[in-house]
Amino acid sequence: MSADTSFYLMLLVFLGLVVLCVKPFGGYMADVMEGRPNFAVRIGSRFEDFLYRLCGIDPAEQMGWKHYAIALLLFNVLGAVIVYALQRLQFWLPLNPQKFAAVSPDSSFNTAVSFITNTNWQGYSGESTMGYLVQMAGLAVQNFMSAATGIVVAVALVRGFARHTVKTIGNFWVDITRSTLYILLPLSVVLALALVSQGVIQNFDGYKDVTTLERVSYQNPKTDAAGNPIKDAAGNAVTEAASTQTQTLPMGPIASQESIKELGTNGGGFLNANSAHPFENPSPLTNLLEMVAILLIPFALTYTFGRMVGDTRQGWVILAAMLVLLVPMIVLAFHSEQHGNPLIARQGIDQLASATQPGGNMEGKETRFGIAASSLFTAVTTATSCGAVNTMHDSMTPLGGFVPLFLIELGELAPGGVGTGLYTVLMFAILGVFIAGLMIGRTPEYIGKKIEALEMKLASVFILTTPFAVLIGTAVAVSVAAGKAGVANPGAHGFSEILYAFSSAANNNGSAFAGISANTVFYNVALGLTMFIARFWPIIAALAIAGSLAAKKRVPVTDGTMPTHGPLFVALLVGSVLLIGVLTYVPALALGPAVEHFTLAATK
Repeated sequence: MSADTSFYLMLLVFLGLVVLCVKPFGGYMADVMEGRPNFAVRIGSRFEDFLYRLCGIDPAEQMGWKHYAIALLLFNVLGAVIVYALQRLQFWLPLNPQKFAAVSPDSSFNTAVSFITNTNWQGYSGESTMGYLVQMAGLAVQNFMSAATGIVVAVALVRGFARHTVKTIGNFWVDITRSTLYILLPLSVVLALALVSQGVIQNFDGYKDVTTLERVSYQNPKTDAAGNPIKDAAGNAVTEAASTQTQTLPMGPIASQESIKELGTNGGGFLNANSAHPFENPSPLTNLLEMVAILLIPFALTYTFGRMVGDTRQGWVILAAMLVLLVPMIVLAFHSEQHGNPLIARQGIDQLASATQPGGNMEGKETRFGIAASSLFTAVTTATSCGAVNTMHDSMTPLGGFVPLFLIELGELAPGGVGTGLYTVLMFAILGVFIAGLMIGRTPEYIGKKIEALEMKLASVFILTTPFAVLIGTAVAVSVAAGKAGVANPGAHGFSEILYAFSSAANNNGSAFAGISANTVFYNVALGLTMFIARFWPIIAALAIAGSLAAKKRVPVTDGTMPTHGPLFVALLVGSVLLIGVLTYVPALALGPAVEHFTLAATK
């Protein structure tokens, strides 16, 4: 079987599995968030009621959007303070068998913001920085809370469309409890057990030193006192020869964090190599399970949306638009990597090569997955806000590396993160119907609600905040010495590394090209601020729109109403995303991946 045939067969099976789960699981989530009784609610209702009594919460109380937003912000800021404190006090805390020291203030700030924003950007190596208690009580807990935050914002916005002539959009405390207790927690337990059965480790043992059969020689990058790579006159990283015959095997409660890392589209790995490490992702089967877990909730929420607004066709249209944006990028990533590097044949590295790298570009990829599964994982994890990786994005071809960067800059909406994908694509739907209304001279409507000036202003704030944070942050980083010092590669590729870092941070992804030394004071602070602004400013705008829509009357459908449940609306929605959401980044993309690709082609 050819590489192309096996890839398309794998893609078909994978997407088929995910789409088959959309209706049953999407319907289940709609029941949970609307308070309908089901088997899970009946089992957990007593514990849920106990939590409300313990915290003094009245589950029947409804909140306006401002009250909802304040509760959400306070909850997440408190989470950041706890994660920061756990890191700073780590040395004196239990479950730290390696006796790791306290994490530096700037890295603690970055990580705390990173995990409450569902970004999980990691400038540190988890297995050499964080003890087990910090990993579990800090990072894993926030994996649940940040994912639940995304779900409740999406549900609140959907309620804005579903309700009419009311001033409330739900109860934040009830929503956050139910999304965690009935959706994220049971799924995580099931997936963790499945991963353990396949070899993902789960223990509290100390690390183990083993002697390897052969001495390993490698090139170790030299760094200065600030941790930045030392470069030669040509701008290339300076390395020194090193060798070892001892390997330290990390241990720890990995499976429990791995499951919510994928299901919550968090992406923060227990280990620095993330899902490329055999202790996190040991086999092709676990690789498939993790990819399905990443897409499960974001795709299923489209059906939840359709159920809650009373027209499931609306949800299927959103899902179709997501697939139209995602599938071509998956294909482009695979063919770019399978084609390989044309310079290898030209330089005589392989005299048998004709025009491309024989076997494709395997640099930075795990042999147990290969190019097809690695390319699929790359697209899946960057089309969501997950950021988990099973390959080194920095080692991809220019067009292959363009795919994750492009998918991140779409705004994480194809299908996007848990909750964030749905409420982001709904913003573009609002924008799309507004544009259509202007073209036909009619007041725009969507799901029975008129889209007026206030909604458009708020949607504009939502859509423009992220690219503003990305482009301003990138411009500052390439302009100051502290920003340029962390880049290991010169030229267009180095620019791509910086652009990718700020794109990943602002869009709550967390993956990196990995050719950049980001654990510095400059990047920890700059990326931390970028993550916070680009996460919560749009959330406030989305909740404000939800409150405005909920207060409106439902507009009856007439012959002049534009249908939003067919192929025409799919095209309108996809066009709005590409023309408004992506064109903002075109100049920056031209300076990075585009320049690198054409330079490579010209050299050939």
